Amino acid sequence: MAEHRALFISDVHLGTYGSQAEMLLDFLKHQDAETIYRVGDIVDFWRIRRGAVWPQSHNDVIQKLLRKVRKGTRIVFIPGNHDEGLRQYCGTRFGGIEIERNAIHETADGKRYLVIHGDEYDVVVRYARWLAFLGDRSYQLALLTNIPLNWVRKKAGKSHWSLSSYLKLRVKSAVNFIGDFEKSLSDEAKRRDVHGVICGHIHHAASRNFGDIHYLNSGDWVESCTAIAEAHDGSFELIRWAEVVRDRDRKPGLATELEAAA
Repeated sequence: MAEHRALFISDVHLGTYGSQAEMLLDFLKHQDAETIYRVGDIVDFWRIRRGAVWPQSHNDVIQKLLRKVRKGTRIVFIPGNHDEGLRQYCGTRFGGIEIERNAIHETADGKRYLVIHGDEYDVVVRYARWLAFLGDRSYQLALLTNIPLNWVRKKAGKSHWSLSSYLKLRVKSAVNFIGDFEKSLSDEAKRRDVHGVICGHIHHAASRNFGDIHYLNSGDWVESCTAIAEAHDGSFELIRWAEVVRDRDRKPGLATELEAAA
């Protein structure tokens, strides 16, 4: 039996400098599930149009997922706005991977969750696409700033710190945007008469309730390196893999245990 009943991964942004593909490979090596949902923005075609950034680790992520399919894992891919060109293939399969516009996931205890990338409920993406592209470039600039900043912090013996994540949680308009997005997705889940929603898009991992609706966001593999996991009893866990890796580095014995489990 796989360790998890289901895993939800979004916003990997392969093809960009910011994608932490090697961290995701480490995660996929140690974590397995009966079903894996790839909840959008796996490949960043917006960035690729301006010039591809594609090291071997980005190929390795795709090959790792295809190998999991061959070994019996069900993989459902829900394209996001950065890989929206693949939405024309919804309802088909590629290499055994199911491509869907959205999905309804039923948990082990019978609850139903809408699985959707979420850009459809981002007013900037829907009504001011040029502004979304501008925001994307600003975000990429903040991510690039993280590289030299964290090189200096590492030399000083300090942990990783993200300027882009800090701004997201400190700028009032960004905080309000996150709140509005979460409320909009929860309202959509209620409209569809399901118990909750699992999404991505805003790179902000979360698990919270809006009334009787359970809102889950799987975060990203650019800054937070997070995923949502469903256990075999139907409960959910937000996995922060960067924290797991830090603990593993501090406790060498934990690495051996993880290798044995894999």
